[in-house]
Amino acid sequence: MSLDAFLLVLLAGLIHAGWNIAAKHAGGDTRFAWFSSALIAVIWAPVGWWFARTELPRWGAAEWALVVASGVIHVFYFTTLLRGYRRADLTVVYPLARGSGPLITALVAVLFLGEQISALGAAGIAAVVGGVFLIAGGPGLWRAAHDPVARERLHRGLYYGALTGLSIAAYSVVDGYTVKVLMVSPIVLDYMGNLVRLVLFSPRVLRDRPEALRLWRLQWRHALLVAVFSPVAYVLVLFAMQRAPLSHVAPAREVSMLFAALIGGHLLREGDRGLRILGALCIGLGVAALALA
Repeated sequence: MSLDAFLLVLLAGLIHAGWNIAAKHAGGDTRFAWFSSALIAVIWAPVGWWFARTELPRWGAAEWALVVASGVIHVFYFTTLLRGYRRADLTVVYPLARGSGPLITALVAVLFLGEQISALGAAGIAAVVGGVFLIAGGPGLWRAAHDPVARERLHRGLYYGALTGLSIAAYSVVDGYTVKVLMVSPIVLDYMGNLVRLVLFSPRVLRDRPEALRLWRLQWRHALLVAVFSPVAYVLVLFAMQRAPLSHVAPAREVSMLFAALIGGHLLREGDRGLRILGALCIGLGVAALALA
């Protein structure tokens, strides 16, 4: 992985961890996702228009189809992620989602997109996945909790983490193909995909407008944080995908766990700090291996 791609992923990881902690604090559902998408559409409109004015005229059916597909997959991603944050711990849902997603993405990139991966790169992927496993609880994940309530909460975290990981793998492959093969601008892809999400989330908001308004008054600050920072994080990743193999970029994104494990664990007081630090170290070593591969 080139140095510029590595630095893009590193910065994106820090931003990504921050907005996920904000989303967890909000405790919102798909209406929170709509609030965030609406704010993204307004805040980033000048940037989206500037790049889209020269980009959109050259789009054909393939580009539009992939943008719509990306938007649909992201709707599933946000729905499962936010539901998992409401029903389970961030330090279970987030690590499992971030760990399973890149593993599936890397396998798809190697098996179906013809990418090559070295032994060092494979070791880096293994270290990242192993580190995420430790952060999520390590061997304790496989032992039944003594408290039925805690056991149920853990199982919900595993379930929503795995579903979110599948959606991460899906949109990573679709978006990676779109920016690498079709050479679509990462900025335009993200902005247009957000408009698709905004439309798809709208029926949930319009169904009960008074309740949506009440939630807006409670959650708009967190939604604003997500709107400002989440597009920056993902556009940086898309630019990295243009400069490095998808099978390297997807796992390297998990450097965000270094930040989420320490910041989120401290703020939310979840999980075992010793395992979390060990897992973060494994992820750091894995990302370094991917950078050198």
